[in-house]
Amino acid sequence: MLLRRREGDTFLLKLANGPMAVEGRGVVDLGEVIGQPPGRTVRWAGSEYRVLRPSLSDLIGHLRRKAQIVTPKDSAQLVAMAGIAPGDRVAEAGAGSGALTVVLAYTVGAEGRVYSFDRRAEFLDVARRNVGLTGLESRVEFQERDVGEDGFPQRELDAILLDVPEPWSVAGHALSALRPGGYLATYTPTYNQLERTVKALRAARFEEVRSVEILERSLHVGEGGTRPEFDMLGHTAFLTAARRVE
Repeated sequence: MLLRRREGDTFLLKLANGPMAVEGRGVVDLGEVIGQPPGRTVRWAGSEYRVLRPSLSDLIGHLRRKAQIVTPKDSAQLVAMAGIAPGDRVAEAGAGSGALTVVLAYTVGAEGRVYSFDRRAEFLDVARRNVGLTGLESRVEFQERDVGEDGFPQRELDAILLDVPEPWSVAGHALSALRPGGYLATYTPTYNQLERTVKALRAARFEEVRSVEILERSLHVGEGGTRPEFDMLGHTAFLTAARRVE
């Protein structure tokens, strides 16, 4: 659940009976709100907090980061480009801090499954802890594995998403793991990575290859003075999706 005192002062906690330690803030017991609808308030540490059901944005905003995360502007686009829906079986390689893992687990729902691979155990540990904090861990299986070398153990996957330095080395393995009609989507920060990835996808006989870049600019809204903000979230990565048709 999300405890909110005011904008910017929130805590993401699992709803459970008994006292829970909150790093840097003491101990809280949420037992009294179990079974109650969202919106109830609790007194804690001399302040009143409202208990809310966390949104996907809340979940991502409270992740502990070890690696640069796939931002919401990119993760939402990747989900759309890969056609991911509730009940799907999806694999990702490059777990990082688990931000994309959370988005995928949220999207596939309780009936879906996410298989998360990383070749570095320390990143898997961070991703596993972050997903556990969101309460979505039952939808995710983590495994230390270099999919560029060893491929994917699953078959008939609905989608595969790659956030790895050399996604072109995974194209052939992904083709074998996807169902007909399934999508492979990649996240590549540089033009050279993008070019090599698209070349490998075409060579592997993927179709409907498409690449985009998403830029995000906020607006300053005021009566008679609405304008774009001066700063923007610019380049993060190039997003590519391709489909196994044969």
